[in-house]
Amino acid sequence: MTQHPAPPVLIVLHLLGGNDALNTLVPYGNPLYYDSRPVVRIAEEQVLPIDNGLGFHPSMAALKPLYDRGQMAIIMGIGYPNRNYSHFRSTDIWETAEPSDIVDNGWLAKALREIDPRAENVLTAINFGNGLPRALSLSGVPVASVAKLDSYGLFPDIGDAARRQSAINVIARMYECGESSHPRVANPPFGELPAGVLQHAAEVGLAAFRGAHILGSTKASYHPMVQYPRSPIGDKLKSIAQVKLANVGTRIYYTSHGSFDLHANQIPNHAARWLEVSEAVAAFFADLRRNAASSDVILFIWSEFGRRVRDNGGGTDHGAGGLAFIIGDRVKGGLYGECPSLRESDLIEGNLDYHIDFRKVYSSLLERWLGVDAMPILGASFEQIAFI
Repeated sequence: MTQHPAPPVLIVLHLLGGNDALNTLVPYGNPLYYDSRPVVRIAEEQVLPIDNGLGFHPSMAALKPLYDRGQMAIIMGIGYPNRNYSHFRSTDIWETAEPSDIVDNGWLAKALREIDPRAENVLTAINFGNGLPRALSLSGVPVASVAKLDSYGLFPDIGDAARRQSAINVIARMYECGESSHPRVANPPFGELPAGVLQHAAEVGLAAFRGAHILGSTKASYHPMVQYPRSPIGDKLKSIAQVKLANVGTRIYYTSHGSFDLHANQIPNHAARWLEVSEAVAAFFADLRRNAASSDVILFIWSEFGRRVRDNGGGTDHGAGGLAFIIGDRVKGGLYGECPSLRESDLIEGNLDYHIDFRKVYSSLLERWLGVDAMPILGASFEQIAFI
């Protein structure tokens, strides 16, 4: 029997708050780094060297083997034109792929519309976190948003199985009835509802109901092959592994971790954040690999901006050019782009300049990995990067 390759899966991890690129991929071979960072710096003997006078923060030891095996691409000097130092606006720019105009629709949601145009699978995309990120927002594109998978499902507080099934049946019938079964109410308190509103509400409710039912049942078949770290990002990546291994057809997962907005007391807090991320990501890929389920997965890690070159005596303030990571078995690992100059004359308002527009990475992920046309999603053509 011929086995068809599993469809590619993209996992997106947002490092909330603006990760300090200089203390993540440390230019320990450049004396200007130490001149600019009298306090908030990583000593050369602590750096985990990789290449070209650059090395990882010491808390990233769990991730280094992925780089050493050629399974991690590092995008240096990533950013966008007309930089913005607001967390909210910069995050919107990354999530909508629109640096100039304020728009509502997310780049990943547009990709989902191409992947599943009829919205046949209510779990084609899942956000692990509270609310719905703008990246996954688009009318007609269903996305499940899960705060905590262990307690997610239908009536988890009803212990008796028969009573729980009875309640599930009632809700299912209510949603499936749709608009046609609702009698018209005379003088409704909020006015007459537009045609189709109840039907749309029923469809949305039924989609959420079905998604909750499927996700609630994934735990029974999941047997992690590694010990995940006990941290919020460890829990989220473990949940993603649980759903991935259940084969429910999810193509895009989204989650976040932070905050990396470290204006003060940065040295210990930045170390703690990267230790959490590194150990969780390493455990996640080890779990998938031992379950023979890692070959169709790519993890994309980004942050809305970097930090200023000079420290402020205890932390770093909002900057511009940053870093992104692409990790997976089929990634062509290594350093991509140009390490931004630290010379004062090359800085922009005291910040690292960017050299790679983030939409080049998006275009590469969309076409080379997800197999969808990037042009209508990004609104223009962008040179792609051969990390896949």
